[in-house]
Amino acid sequence: MNICMYGASSTDLEQIYYDAAEALGRRIAARGHGLVFGGGAQGLMGAAARGVAACGGRTTGIAPRFFDKPGILYKQCSEFIFTDTMRERKELMENMSDAFVMVPGGIGTYEEFFEILTLKQLGQLNKPIAVFNVKGYYDLLNELLETTVSKGFMKASCLDIFGIFDDADEMLDYIERELESPLDLSHLKNI
Repeated sequence: MNICMYGASSTDLEQIYYDAAEALGRRIAARGHGLVFGGGAQGLMGAAARGVAACGGRTTGIAPRFFDKPGILYKQCSEFIFTDTMRERKELMENMSDAFVMVPGGIGTYEEFFEILTLKQLGQLNKPIAVFNVKGYYDLLNELLETTVSKGFMKASCLDIFGIFDDADEMLDYIERELESPLDLSHLKNI
């Protein structure tokens, strides 16, 4: 299985976030899975890729050509694919992945997560989606989504199409279980 990871490229974070991402990468590889990611050498993307590589796992980096600058991309990937645009990058990441994990990140990470979540809610894909809630980073996101439901802007069942986890192995267990038995999404949207 290939797990797509969305996450920060920042080099200015607390060490706990890098450590958690690298440990997640190690767990992904130890469980026999590959990593598909945005190709960044720095931040949580780079940490996860180094973790996967340290345990002999497969990494696929995907980035637009304009990111190909010194120190930006993790060139030690098992496979690296260049695209012309960010839109092409996201489409390849989606198509090459069996599941999606969001680790802490900023606006780009949020955008990627919400796009894939929307596609699942609309029944356009049915792949596991998980949020790695390192140090409670996504507690407020969870609260926001629950408020969205309580105010009537989203069906409560939408909260069931992804999981939020503090523990990497519990998150990977969730992903593996959902791959074995995909969710029934027919009740979410009538298009």
